[in-house]
Amino acid sequence: MPDRHHPKRGSMGYSPRKRAKSEIPRFKSWPDREGEPKIQGFAGYKAGMTHAFIIDYRPTSTTSKQEVRIPVTVVEVPPMKVAAVRTYESTPYGLKTKGEVWAGKLEKELSRRLPVPQNYDTKEAWKKIDKKNVDDVRVLVYTQPKRVSGIPKKMPEIMEVRIGGGTMEERLRYARKILGKELKISDFTEEGHMLDVAAVTKGKGFQGHVKRWGVKLLPRKNRKHQRMVGTLGPWNPHYVRPTVPQAGQMGYHQRTEYNKRVLKIGDSGEEITPNGGFLRYGVVKNQYMVIHGSIPGPVKRLVRFRDPMRFHGKKVDAPEITYISTESNQGA
Repeated sequence: MPDRHHPKRGSMGYSPRKRAKSEIPRFKSWPDREGEPKIQGFAGYKAGMTHAFIIDYRPTSTTSKQEVRIPVTVVEVPPMKVAAVRTYESTPYGLKTKGEVWAGKLEKELSRRLPVPQNYDTKEAWKKIDKKNVDDVRVLVYTQPKRVSGIPKKMPEIMEVRIGGGTMEERLRYARKILGKELKISDFTEEGHMLDVAAVTKGKGFQGHVKRWGVKLLPRKNRKHQRMVGTLGPWNPHYVRPTVPQAGQMGYHQRTEYNKRVLKIGDSGEEITPNGGFLRYGVVKNQYMVIHGSIPGPVKRLVRFRDPMRFHGKKVDAPEITYISTESNQGA
């Protein structure tokens, strides 16, 4: 008879399952794009979920062009500010920082995050940029949580965003144009476009073998315990391998979800806020985005967006939304 086999419980692709280093997600790669230069990333704060009725835009779906009910996530996306421009040079060891130009005027709140340069000469810094050896252009942008009533903090999050499209000269010209200015979500994406979403998941603390890895419970007559792994491994080697499912940290890991559709971008948060506000968040007062499906992380968590890396489909017009629920989740 053939050997009995079943798939391994729990993916090792995310190991080691330890806490994320930072609550600000990181993107290690950026897609190439065509057209005029623009930023390839943005950030917002997760407000909560609701449901909507839309005309199904998926051509291969069994309910194509019919009204369907779907879950949606609301993300508040206040404007972000550009603090600095970075240029990179391609070397055999990867990209190396070539030059950096900071904005002349920066907000006081940014000094909570890092030392802000004083009496900085922006024009002199631009003269030091060697345009001939520039292979990539990125900008340092920071959020403005003081504008968000549901986020109880003032310290902004700072992150690096790539500028894609056009020639290198056009990218540098675009970077110089937006330095020190505000960027809106409309500068990054539009309704109907796809995005990659990254966030740090909800932390669950120290959990046992069964909940963390999904292993089976041991039989009732097993000695001493049931919620335990059956064996820690063979006699040789004389150590426990990291592939053995064991108890430990669960949750608070960075995760990236690919190809999330933007259903709507709105300017007034009143039209999307449920009666009584979102649970554990409150009222949306800035621009917002409605995304098809769920995204990682709890409410109030910082969420980063990026141009899609793995999307090979066709562009879709803005989906037709017939109804978005604003019913209260707390009986208000």
